[in-house]
Amino acid sequence: MKEIKIFSLGGQDEDGKNLYVIELNNDIFLIDAGSKDAESGQLGVEKIVADVTYLKENKKRIKALFITHAHDDALGGLTHLLEEVNVPIYTTAFPAAIIKNMLKEKNIKNVKINEIERSDTFEIAGVKIRSFKVTNSVPDSFGLAINTKYGNIIYTNEFIVDHDIGLYTFGSDISEIAEIGKEKVFALLSESIGANNLGYTAPTHKISNVLERHIDEAPGRVIVTSYSQNIYRVIELAEMCNRNGKKLFFKDKKMLDTMSLLKKLNYYHLPANVVATLEDLEDKNTIVLVTGDGSEVFKNMFAIAAGEDDRLVLNDTDTVIIASPSVPGVEIEAIALENELYKDDHKVITIKKDQLSSMHASQEDLKMLLYLFKPRYYIPVKGEYRHLSANADVGMSVGNLTADRIVILDNGQIATFIDGRLKNASDMISAEDIMIDGSDNLEEGSLVLKDRETLSTDGVIIVGILLDYKTKKIIGGPDVQTRGLLYVRDSSHVLKGVSDIMVEAVENAVKENKYTNSDVRSEVRMKAGKYVMKETGKRPMILPAIVEVN
Repeated sequence: MKEIKIFSLGGQDEDGKNLYVIELNNDIFLIDAGSKDAESGQLGVEKIVADVTYLKENKKRIKALFITHAHDDALGGLTHLLEEVNVPIYTTAFPAAIIKNMLKEKNIKNVKINEIERSDTFEIAGVKIRSFKVTNSVPDSFGLAINTKYGNIIYTNEFIVDHDIGLYTFGSDISEIAEIGKEKVFALLSESIGANNLGYTAPTHKISNVLERHIDEAPGRVIVTSYSQNIYRVIELAEMCNRNGKKLFFKDKKMLDTMSLLKKLNYYHLPANVVATLEDLEDKNTIVLVTGDGSEVFKNMFAIAAGEDDRLVLNDTDTVIIASPSVPGVEIEAIALENELYKDDHKVITIKKDQLSSMHASQEDLKMLLYLFKPRYYIPVKGEYRHLSANADVGMSVGNLTADRIVILDNGQIATFIDGRLKNASDMISAEDIMIDGSDNLEEGSLVLKDRETLSTDGVIIVGILLDYKTKKIIGGPDVQTRGLLYVRDSSHVLKGVSDIMVEAVENAVKENKYTNSDVRSEVRMKAGKYVMKETGKRPMILPAIVEVN
């Protein structure tokens, strides 16, 4: 019996933290190990990654991890995975360079990184693997064809069809894809984020088509925002400056470092006359590029708009172009930025999603690959459920697929194929969100997050008292402090009520010979919480502190 299992630990019904699992009998192949940005209510959370418990339990069976491109949704969770499971990595030169820096920062050693070509053929554990070029917003992106006796399992990665992309390291090869399609294709895993969009994505992804007119009409400097992970867009802007005799100032040094890496790999060389220095910053022919990942780009621009940047001060003749259309998870920061810019009457041009498409496959892009690959099974991946459903509809529209051969999976939902046929898709494994908080991992629903939410909405009350260690008599306090809850001058009765609860709890416990520090603190927390709720309508965090001294 030949068994194939296909499932995800992240990436389904969400935008980000992609981690796909292909099991061929006893061998496991992983595709991507991404992260996604925290939502606005997840206070203090740095990023969210996939739960890799299943991989820890089956680590001896893992043969390879493919990192298909250099976005956070493909490699942002890599160090978290490697801290749990040491797996050999297969990727191209640009992602490999970024991964090496990530490992160095986290002091993770003894990880084998195998550099492959975008168009390559090799074997791992006796399985034939073929990589093929795809066009993405970062260089060196590739798709995968994993060979089985029933045909190839193909993972498209993020892609668009653009015959005029320009730079070879961003380009794809349709003839190569067609050649793979001539072989039998068992299952096609194709991205879904742009599946609601009609037509092809190209050329609406090109920023030069949108910006050139605005830049020509600007009376002075132009400040442009862009997501730092859309490297193709940055190159477009540099080439536009070169054509029009403008200079480009990189506000973010990390972006300039990325351009240096491209030069080192011989992928792209910034024209020497284009890069602006600090001396050029006040020149009206200078374009300032403000970049950042996710909400970071809006926060960076907000600091400039609010006058908090020590190098760049906006003036009346400046034009600010927000060329980073809002995506899920950054709406609050995007709105805050626009409000701040309009307060000071700056000229603001906001580029909307329908004017500037992200580099994800639209319906005709998806159809082209479906026609070329002609898969037996179609599995929409990468996107919220509405995207997955729209992608399934695209699959139905091409004519050679029936509903029973299109499989929409949730995270942790396993599609099991026996002897080349879908047996079931009902088995489930754990695939929870793991929240990265600095160096700590927090599970969804963690008490830490609930405490942070409480602090952000209802504040905190700290009540402290000093006891004699031997007699347990009160020798100092109680002292009550509040933050984010009450205006003290109008609420002295509430603070006195909390003080009285602390004194009463200590004295009663000592009198009844039941005193323990932790029990009394628990009682105060409960009683004071109920009292404050009754008096104020809020549920602040109550932090009792009992200090015992000799």
